[in-house]
Amino acid sequence: MTLLLDVAAPTGVLGIGAAAVFFLILAAVAFIAFKLLKKTVKMAFRMVIVAIILLIAIVGSIALIAFSTGGSQRPERPVRVR
Repeated sequence: MTLLLDVAAPTGVLGIGAAAVFFLILAAVAFIAFKLLKKTVKMAFRMVIVAIILLIAIVGSIALIAFSTGGSQRPERPVRVR
């Protein structure tokens, strides 16, 4: 049972994929916010809101990539005692 908890997920491709999906979702949210705020607020305020959303998307994507590609080396297993 403890061997199942010791297996690490493949981090490189998984992290980059998660970062890309995170960025694309927030980019879509920024686009939708830009379109929804078209008639209610001025262009400068709309651009500030979109810039904040895209900044969060970029920082989150970089964080996901950084945390997922940390170490590809698996920890050593303890010697099995009979």
